[in-house]
Amino acid sequence: MPMQSSSKQLWRDVQVFDGLAQLDEAMNVLVEGGCIAGLWPSRTFDEALAQGAVEVGSGGVMTPGLVDCHTHLVYAGNRAGEFEQRLEGVSYETIARNGGGILSSVRATRTASEDELIAASLPRLDALLADGVTTVEIKSGYGLTVADELKMLRVARRLGELRPVRVLTTLLGAHALPPEYAGRADDYVSLVCDEMIPAAARERLADAVDVFCEGIGFSPAQCERVFQAARAHGLAIKAHAEQLSNLGGSALAARYGALSADHIEYLDEAGVRAMAEAGTVAVLLPGAFYVLRETQLPPIELLRQYGVPMAVASDANPGTSPICMPTLMANLACTLFRLTPREALAGMTAHGARALGLPDLGRIAVGAPADLCLWDIQQPAELAYAVQAGRLRQRVFNGVVTYAR
Repeated sequence: MPMQSSSKQLWRDVQVFDGLAQLDEAMNVLVEGGCIAGLWPSRTFDEALAQGAVEVGSGGVMTPGLVDCHTHLVYAGNRAGEFEQRLEGVSYETIARNGGGILSSVRATRTASEDELIAASLPRLDALLADGVTTVEIKSGYGLTVADELKMLRVARRLGELRPVRVLTTLLGAHALPPEYAGRADDYVSLVCDEMIPAAARERLADAVDVFCEGIGFSPAQCERVFQAARAHGLAIKAHAEQLSNLGGSALAARYGALSADHIEYLDEAGVRAMAEAGTVAVLLPGAFYVLRETQLPPIELLRQYGVPMAVASDANPGTSPICMPTLMANLACTLFRLTPREALAGMTAHGARALGLPDLGRIAVGAPADLCLWDIQQPAELAYAVQAGRLRQRVFNGVVTYAR
């Protein structure tokens, strides 16, 4: 049951992962007015600071609320049949070119009402919340008409009203070429730039604009047109890039000041350098890598060498990552991409928030919003080491305990 907090709350003797690193000793954490008011070593805590505070927890590991910075939660239908096809040896690219993949979800999503999409999407969102998420990005991209893309964005906004979670929305109109525009990709890009983006901006439905820069998606030149339109309407920029090949989409996005470039398995050193210079976050999506049984690893060592922040996200979607368990992504990022547990957890907190342009989130620091998780574990690395549901003891959103057991 959700619990309403008092204005002043205290946690004692918690091991703290602050979004970037584990603190050296057990801490007491004070929350007041929805923000973190202070944190002190438990052994030297001044008890006068506890006066008037409600003690809501002790022991365990405290992390920032998890930030899932790349999802496709809103859609209708499922693609279990394609899962079978891939296991029988059919490539994702072949499925997509034959009208499957994204387009099969487009057909189902276009026919669904907003209420039907809400009903389908809420269980997926609830799964994320049960695994510690307090901030989630949700993309459109399964409508591919102005009306249907806006419908998806409205649903995403409504999800944030129905649950205690911060939802950021991204217009992904340039996700795939809809069948009615077959052979007319430039005309469809014109629709995205001239009608879709202005409408989403006018109705304040989108926080950012994304593209799928890929051979089966859109060319760098077409994506650049989308970036220019997004910039003209004051929207942030993101990119699906270098997932299946290296077209230079990440470097292009970086030149436009993109918040993030996502997937990036085929990213080269020039792209890494461009991202480092622009401050663009690399969003790693090990769920899609795992489901597609990919073998091309993202350039982790180069990203480390150039100091590019690495976020980790679920990519929760109906086809290539039908997984709504962010802590599993931490495990996969370590086992498949060889991230350290510290890097994986930073990727799901501080760096995930940075990928959304929200650097104050994903941290346990004085003055930061009190989005927190208390876990029944002994050390933060356990979240990446073991895949196990039910470890979340408390979830705090904006200073309110919204889940406790």
